[in-house]
Amino acid sequence: MKEVRILEIKQSVYADNDRQADLLRQELKEKKVFLMNLMSSPGSGKTTTLMKTIAVLKDTLKIGVMEADIDSDVDARTVSETGVRVIQLHTGGMCHLDAEMTRQGLEGLNTEDVDLVILENVGNLVCPAEFDTGAVKNAMILSVPEGHDKPLKYPLMFSVCDVVLVNKIDVLPYFDFDMEKCKEYVHRRNPDAKVIPICARTGEGIEEWTDWILQEVRRWMT
Repeated sequence: MKEVRILEIKQSVYADNDRQADLLRQELKEKKVFLMNLMSSPGSGKTTTLMKTIAVLKDTLKIGVMEADIDSDVDARTVSETGVRVIQLHTGGMCHLDAEMTRQGLEGLNTEDVDLVILENVGNLVCPAEFDTGAVKNAMILSVPEGHDKPLKYPLMFSVCDVVLVNKIDVLPYFDFDMEKCKEYVHRRNPDAKVIPICARTGEGIEEWTDWILQEVRRWMT
């Protein structure tokens, strides 16, 4: 296994984060690089979902991954086992990434010959949703044990996401989780959000998720 590079990223010096995010998207469009921001709370299964996603797409797309954490390189080492390009981002105690920090990460990753970059954002349902990273699309994971009422409690996160993956559906019989209510609450916050039930452990639902990614990447490239 290759050694994982760790990049200490610094807080943005730009006050206008939205403007910087728009500029970054323009640059990514010109380079034909699709950046997806993946968010969730800790323990929802982001890394496991990411591993399954890479396994399905790595023969079709050239993939790079940025793992953002306050500390450690555990997730980056895990993802590096897939053979894709990966870099660990340390946020210096901050619970989010903004556009300039994302730009620093992309420069450290080196996006030459990369079609899809997945940013696994810091585990948190609040802060990451407040900052536009410059991603083309935002996705989040809500796990069954967290409960179907989270869209009501964390409205901004669900309102900014294009896709909501409901993970760990294999344990639905053991939790008081109502899938239909979950979808209703998500669409109350974001009528256009796509909701995909998955089980990252077994692979159930992953094909629908990866088909959506492929469709969006191809649209971005044209």
